[in-house]
Amino acid sequence: MTKPDSEKNKNQLDLLKDPVPSTLKNMTIPMIYGMVLLMAFNLVDTFFVGLLGTQPLAAISFTFPVTFTVISLTIGLGIGTSAVIGKALGKGDKESAKNSGTSSMYLAGVVVGLLSFIGYLFIDEMFLLLGASEQMLPLIHDYMDVWFLGSVCLIGPMIGNAVLRAAGDTKTPSIIMGSAGLINAILDPILIFGFGPVPAMGIEGAAIATLISWLFGTGLVLNILVRKRQLIHAHFIPMSVFIASCRNILTIGLPAAGANMLTPIAAAILTAIAATYGDAAVAAFGVGSRLESIACLVVLALSMTLPPFISQNFGASNMHRVKESYKTAIKFVMLWQVLIYVVMVLAAPYISQVFAKEQAVADIIVLFIWILPLGYGLQGIIILTNSSFNALHKPMVALVLSVIRLFVCYVPIAYLGSYLYGIEGFFVGGVIGNLLMAFLSYYLFTKQFDTEAFNENTKEASV
Repeated sequence: MTKPDSEKNKNQLDLLKDPVPSTLKNMTIPMIYGMVLLMAFNLVDTFFVGLLGTQPLAAISFTFPVTFTVISLTIGLGIGTSAVIGKALGKGDKESAKNSGTSSMYLAGVVVGLLSFIGYLFIDEMFLLLGASEQMLPLIHDYMDVWFLGSVCLIGPMIGNAVLRAAGDTKTPSIIMGSAGLINAILDPILIFGFGPVPAMGIEGAAIATLISWLFGTGLVLNILVRKRQLIHAHFIPMSVFIASCRNILTIGLPAAGANMLTPIAAAILTAIAATYGDAAVAAFGVGSRLESIACLVVLALSMTLPPFISQNFGASNMHRVKESYKTAIKFVMLWQVLIYVVMVLAAPYISQVFAKEQAVADIIVLFIWILPLGYGLQGIIILTNSSFNALHKPMVALVLSVIRLFVCYVPIAYLGSYLYGIEGFFVGGVIGNLLMAFLSYYLFTKQFDTEAFNENTKEASV
């Protein structure tokens, strides 16, 4: 038992006592390293598919809303897992945290498996609804048939990493993400174009490479969770414990998953709007969406490290540390995204030429980069606010904010901009939607603390 304790001291931070800014920095930097590798390898994936031509690239772009729906569900369950485990650890209840981690792995396997099976049965109907042509369906099948069948392997890296982060360890998840991404990047050109006895499989090869990387990540994280850290049980837990743990996880996980799944639904609508401008616009929008993942890397990393910090301090009733961590993260994200915008604008001509074989696609990529990244800092405020509400066990507030953001602000204003001013208005509308929602999100979260401070003062006065 001494080995896990020593590893804990080495990899885990004291989220309840260490200084807030340095703790967030020490949690986030390892996550950034891992995500840089993972996102970079995903861009490599896009690059190799782009070499096959505009149609394969457009086919992959059509799959993004669907694959992200399944991924978002898994992320939502991971958010619920992290919030429940973090609060339990903040209270010092390690056994409850271990039961929750174990239950979440079983639960995610069942839910993701069922959703993917339904998706596999209705591939044609889904993608025709998204605006894909009949001629593009064979390419989509090449990718999605493999993706759906192997998607249950997502639960290892996604849920397992959430358990590790909830315990204050962000170094190990970064290693797992980076390693899986490296395997994917190495296998991509081999399986897509063929090498030696391996035949060229096109975009089906890209899906197989992704599946193999998931299998590796699942094996690695389970070995760490069960054998090295004892953060989940190696045996089946009693059904009563499983049901109780799942109830706590789903109370947060379902609204969080619902909120996350709204994003690909909105992305599907936006992709359909882009499709009205032709395959070049869809291909460019797909590339832009993947570039957004890189540009918002720090936001995404903070959205994974801030909630465990908040959950543990919430469990320990350290609300002043919760408020300080939120405001510190927001200030940093706004300054960081200004710098990222400048870098992206300067690199736009070169980026577009790397990912596009046709000039029409390259031109739209440049237009995307000039406009939409203006709102990434504002988008960061929205994302961090939602993740913070989930960490405070207020998932319904986060869900309502997500609905307002996507279907009151972002999508309607982007559509209106497209209707009035074409594709330029489409992109500008997205920025305006993020601006309105960022103000609302920040106002509601800061008001939350003012209300709680008032309630605490009232209780003290009555005593």
